[in-house]
Amino acid sequence: MISVLLADDQGLVRAGFRALLDAQPDIEVVAEATDGSEAVELARRERPDVVLMDVRMPRIDGLEATRRITSEPALAGTRIVVLTTFELDDYVFGALRAGASGFLLKDIDPPDLLTAVRVVADGEALLAPRLTRRLIEEFVRQERAAPTVTEGDQLDELTPREREVLALVGRGLSNAEIADELVLSPLTAKTHVARLFSKLDARDRAQLVVVAYETGLVVPGERQ
Repeated sequence: MISVLLADDQGLVRAGFRALLDAQPDIEVVAEATDGSEAVELARRERPDVVLMDVRMPRIDGLEATRRITSEPALAGTRIVVLTTFELDDYVFGALRAGASGFLLKDIDPPDLLTAVRVVADGEALLAPRLTRRLIEEFVRQERAAPTVTEGDQLDELTPREREVLALVGRGLSNAEIADELVLSPLTAKTHVARLFSKLDARDRAQLVVVAYETGLVVPGERQ
């Protein structure tokens, strides 16, 4: 059973999501939060598998709530999916950097929402990959004028093969696709990705994608 926490200040939105999710035999909504602060408190209490987190909420927003939840070791198994009404939203990008596993638009079709919850609960990330990639590209463009050195220092720790793998993760390839691209066994590809998580202190693939773009391994606008 996949446990889900809903965090949204609009009761109608929460009711709609709850009705859809609770109707599934493998998904259960364990709690609802009306603001970011309550979302953090309920996440600590319920330790859900997935949090569907609205961006703009009272008291603290979804960005800060995401940062607080992902920073707690006890909640390492909780995955956060940010919900937004905008495709390009600086709060969403910040939430990805803070540890969210991806984002979804609120007008997502019901079957796609159910698939998204199951996928992220299974340990995958980067939901709605085309939209996520476009969002990342936009903000990388904006930040090019003032690049940070942190990611550059992190890349110095990577082997040439690990850089190749990181670039392919940044392009949205799965482990199996990476294995095919680099003529590796699936287990070897998985091992390289696991080492990237460790070396780059990344929570999941979404954060690896951000690093790949910010360090220039994947260039915004290039053919995928």
